[in-house]
Amino acid sequence: MKRKLTTAICIAGMMVSIAACGGESGGSDKAADTKELTVWLTVDAQNNWPELVKAADAAVKKKHPGIKIKHEYYGWPDKNAKLDAVLATDKAPDVVEMGNTEMLAYMVKGAFAPVDPAKFDNSGAWLDGLKASVTYEGKTYGVPYYAGGRVANWRKDVFAAVGVKSPPKTYGELTAALDKVQKKRGDKFSAWYQPTRDWYAAMSFVYDAGGSIAVESGGQWKANLSSPESVKGLKEFQNVVDSYMHGDKTKDESDRYIVYGQGKSGMIFAPAWEGATAAAKENDKTGKLAGHVENFVMPGPSGKNLPVFLGGSDLAVPVKSDAQGVAAEWINAFTGPAGQKGLMEKGNLPNNKTDLATLKDDPATAVPATAAESNWFVPMAPGWGQVEKAQILQTMLQNIGTGKKTVEEAAKDADAAIDKVINTK
Repeated sequence: MKRKLTTAICIAGMMVSIAACGGESGGSDKAADTKELTVWLTVDAQNNWPELVKAADAAVKKKHPGIKIKHEYYGWPDKNAKLDAVLATDKAPDVVEMGNTEMLAYMVKGAFAPVDPAKFDNSGAWLDGLKASVTYEGKTYGVPYYAGGRVANWRKDVFAAVGVKSPPKTYGELTAALDKVQKKRGDKFSAWYQPTRDWYAAMSFVYDAGGSIAVESGGQWKANLSSPESVKGLKEFQNVVDSYMHGDKTKDESDRYIVYGQGKSGMIFAPAWEGATAAAKENDKTGKLAGHVENFVMPGPSGKNLPVFLGGSDLAVPVKSDAQGVAAEWINAFTGPAGQKGLMEKGNLPNNKTDLATLKDDPATAVPATAAESNWFVPMAPGWGQVEKAQILQTMLQNIGTGKKTVEEAAKDADAAIDKVINTK
C-alpha cells in the first residue's frame, strides 16, 4: 500500500499527472531562486482575517526580498472542482487550503507533497484529530490551520421551568433533566433534538464507549461498528433518539439550527455556532431563544466529556509546486504562534493543545476549548471517501432510529458494506 509520488492519479474523474518533486517540502526547491508564490485560501481568510495573511506575506518577503506572493480566494462549494482542474495542468498553486475531511482523497491519490512536521511551530502539540487529518501511511501531507468543535446548547428557560438552573456536569444529570423536560412538554416537543442520521454525534457515543468506526492492522482496515464497545455506544445513541427526539427520524442535521429556532426543542448537540445562529432574529421564530441559549460541555456516558469530531481547515503543498520550500515557510508564518493568536481572537479554535489550554481560562471560550480537548477523526483509510459517498453510516443510523433493524443487525450490515470499499484506492 506504499504510494509512489510519481504516478497517475484520478481526482473527480480526471487523470492528473503527478511529477515527483523530491522529498519533503522545504528541501525540494532552491529557495533563493523562488521568484513567485501562489497561495489559495477560502474567502474566510479574505473576509475575516486578511491582516494575518499580510503578516505571513511580510515574513516571507523579509526572508526572500523581491519575491511576489499572489493570492486567490474561493468559496467552499466550488473549491475542489477548481483545484482538480488546475492539478491537471502545470500551473498548480504552491499552497492550498483544504477542509480537513477533504485531505484524505488527495493524499491517497498523491496530489500533495509530504512535509516535515519539525519545520512547523507547535507541531508536537497539534490536536489529535487535526494531526490525523494530515497523516497518511505514516507521512505528513499538510499543516492544521484552525479548528471548530461541537458542544451542547440548551435553552435555559425551558430547563429552569423544571427546576434545572445550571448546566449538567454528568451524563446522569443531563438525562435526568431531559426526562423532566420531556415529561412536562409532551411528545410534540423534543427535549433534545438529535437528528437520527447525524453520524458525527452518533460516532461520538461510539468512541466514548471505547469503540470505533474501523481499525487498522498490518496496513489493512477493517470495520469495527459491530464490536461490543461500538454497539454499546450505538445503543446509547438509540436511547437518546427514542427518548428525546420527537421529530422526523429520517432527517440529517442540515436544518437543525432552524428547527431549534422554531422553538421545537430544549437542547441540541452541534457545532458551537448553531445555538447562536438559531437565536438570531431571522431564525428565532418564537422570540424566546435570544438571551436564553447557552453552550456547555457535553458529558458522556463514560463519565468523561463526550469526544467530539473536530472540523476545520488544513494547508497543503501540491506535489507539482516548484516552490515547496518557500511554501512551507509561508504556511509556518501563517499558522505559527502569531497566526494562532490572531485566529483565536476571531473566535476560532487553535491547531494545538498549548494554545487551546489558554482559552480555558476565558469564560467566553472555555466551553468550546474544553470540549475540543477530547476529540476523534475519521479512519484515514484509502477508501474512506467511498464510505462517506455511499452514506453507509447514515443508512445504519436511520435503520436503527426508525426501528427497521436492531443495533446489532444494522451495525453488522454497515461493517460488511464498509469492508467492501475501505481499503480501495
